[in-house]
Amino acid sequence: VYGRFTNELEAFARDQTNELHRSRSDEDGEVHIQTTPISPYTRDNCARLDWIYLLVLGIIMALLSFLIDYCITQIQRAHILAYQSAKQSAVLQYLAWVFLPMIFLTFSVGFVNLVSIHAIGSGIPEMKTIMRGYALHHYLSFKALISKSVGLIAAAGSGMPIGKEGPFVHIASIVASIMNRILGVFQGLYKNESHNMDLLAAACAVGVSSNFAAPIGGVLFSIEVTSTHFAVRNYWRGFFSAVCGAFVFRLLSVWDREEQTITALFSTHFRVDFPFDMTEMIAFIFIGIVSGFGGALFVYLHRKLIDLRRKYRKNVVSKFFRKSIFLYPAILCFIYFSLTFPLGLGRYMASIVTPKEAIEELFSNATWYRGHADNIKAQKILDHWDHPNIYVSLLLFIVFQFFWTAASVALPIPCGVVLPVFIIGAAFGRLIGEAMAAWFPLGIRSSDGLFSPIVPGGYAVIGAAALAGSVTHTISVSVIVFELTGQIVHIIPVMVAVLIANAIATKLQPSFYDSIIQIKKLPYLPEIYEDKAYDIYVSDIMRTDIKYLSYKSSYSDLDNLLETTKLKSFPLVDSADSMVLLGSLQRKQLEGLLAKYINKVTEEVVVSQSTTESNNDQLESTVNGENENEENHTNGVGNGISDENSQSQSATVENHQLYREKLQQTIDFSGCHIDPAPFQLVERTSLHKAHSLFSILGLSHSYVTTIGKLVGVVALKELQLAIEGRKIMREVSSVYYHMPTRNRSSITGSESENQ
Repeated sequence: VYGRFTNELEAFARDQTNELHRSRSDEDGEVHIQTTPISPYTRDNCARLDWIYLLVLGIIMALLSFLIDYCITQIQRAHILAYQSAKQSAVLQYLAWVFLPMIFLTFSVGFVNLVSIHAIGSGIPEMKTIMRGYALHHYLSFKALISKSVGLIAAAGSGMPIGKEGPFVHIASIVASIMNRILGVFQGLYKNESHNMDLLAAACAVGVSSNFAAPIGGVLFSIEVTSTHFAVRNYWRGFFSAVCGAFVFRLLSVWDREEQTITALFSTHFRVDFPFDMTEMIAFIFIGIVSGFGGALFVYLHRKLIDLRRKYRKNVVSKFFRKSIFLYPAILCFIYFSLTFPLGLGRYMASIVTPKEAIEELFSNATWYRGHADNIKAQKILDHWDHPNIYVSLLLFIVFQFFWTAASVALPIPCGVVLPVFIIGAAFGRLIGEAMAAWFPLGIRSSDGLFSPIVPGGYAVIGAAALAGSVTHTISVSVIVFELTGQIVHIIPVMVAVLIANAIATKLQPSFYDSIIQIKKLPYLPEIYEDKAYDIYVSDIMRTDIKYLSYKSSYSDLDNLLETTKLKSFPLVDSADSMVLLGSLQRKQLEGLLAKYINKVTEEVVVSQSTTESNNDQLESTVNGENENEENHTNGVGNGISDENSQSQSATVENHQLYREKLQQTIDFSGCHIDPAPFQLVERTSLHKAHSLFSILGLSHSYVTTIGKLVGVVALKELQLAIEGRKIMREVSSVYYHMPTRNRSSITGSESENQ
């Protein structure tokens, strides 16, 4: 349809170019062509600026990570020190153990709600939405940065089972966004939306790497949890910034004398020559299977706890909790620390150890099942987990932490989920490892007659990776584990367990982050796992009740369109009869165009009204002068006032009529920027192809055309409904395409608000 005008346009462009050359020729025949100065920021200069930008971003995040970790560690140590200092009274110990965390947790809740509520939660689900192209207002603001950082310190310092990897992704993204806004004042490159998205992708990577000191796993993890499709050009950005962040983070640990040199965060010393026997693969596979079901159960439990609160929000208990934002978190914190009191039930689940100490002890190379250790350090570890025995202690720890982690990450505080489920998985792996060590005390006999001792710490590493991978639906957790421990001897069992756990969890439940996206009703696209999506077409799911403008539309039509809809953009067609799509217009531009025209019309009406009033004044003076010569002066004045009122009402009616006539004029689109190539699909585009295009390009909506004519629109909501209910869609697919357009809207469902 458009190709038939190609030759005419080519000739027209050539003629215009020649005319431009002739108009700029001087008397001597020399041609002076005005050219735009070439920007000094070439590709090499832009890359050089990005190198510096990413280096600074990595250093800033390393400093923030070290500062936040230091504050959290000091608060947790102060909590344990306060408990140990009150040995003379069990009551004082209980008060110190319970009420100090309550103070910090309630402070976190209050601070976050006071400064910025956008700091609540993980941050990864929202970043996944932003990376798809949706703007979440105030989510990347400086207030959100302060709220997230301070709230995370207080919440994690309280000792509740929450992590900090998700908040760090959010914090890094905020830092990158602030740097973009600052540099955008000096360099136009950092105002480009596409370039900023590339830098945000790098920021997500440095957020994970500065938290775990794992640059490779951090980059891969950020890609898996925040991107549906990843641009390879961002690889070097993510790796460079992540390496800088991880290096500076570990360097600060050496400077603070926590480490003697730059080492892994949780260094292990497993046997390298023969780390495991192939017979143990049965146990490793079992860990992967249980972790898969456990990860799916965790996501289900977390969602059900939130649904439960929403379902019974009108009962007496919910009304009581809603009286103050502090009540529910404070009561939950009180119950948690009352149950973990070391002189009570806490002695049976190693409640005295911090999360970092728990990982170090579960990854330890010593074997616990004998009930005694070979050295003082190992005996100290065993004392934490041998009440009444290691199996009961580990089992209680797993069950208790599993439930309370699901409840804690639903609180209105900054919180992550990877670290607590990582610890739970390590405890489960340790439980299986100790059981294997007790079952085979001498080790497993190999084919050459030698015995290979069981290493329970290796089982803990496998369990940690498997459960964390199943909850987040990521494979990169295995790489993070290798970088955390500094050893890669268990690469095969770790990968096998993680893959099995992922396969099971993916089949049963969405990932933890996708579940939060669904709970918060953020815009997202579910994955398509069936080839039958090729049987459904865009025509089956598109909306046909389109809100559009044409070249013949009036300002009154535009005013009515803006008043009755909340759409962000509108298609522009040639006319209502032809419906040939010419482009699209943004709502802000149309609002500005209408406001400008209304101001112009108002000025014309005011000028007309002032002219009418001056004529009325002259008429009034003439009438009053004539009435002075009459015998009944009072009656004359009354008649003059009556005439004046009638003339004023007549002028008002004329002004309103003039205003309405002005609004009926055809819209002048010359002052608007029209997007001449909005994204379009044809009616017979399959659902699978539409899903791929929306995912790769980050589209919010697409117009549907047939031979250039606009016939419908498909938004993210329509795709989501079609994918989630594709069984219903397949049933109506055969008859839908042949239905009249006026009847299709009853099937498609809700209005496309993102159009």
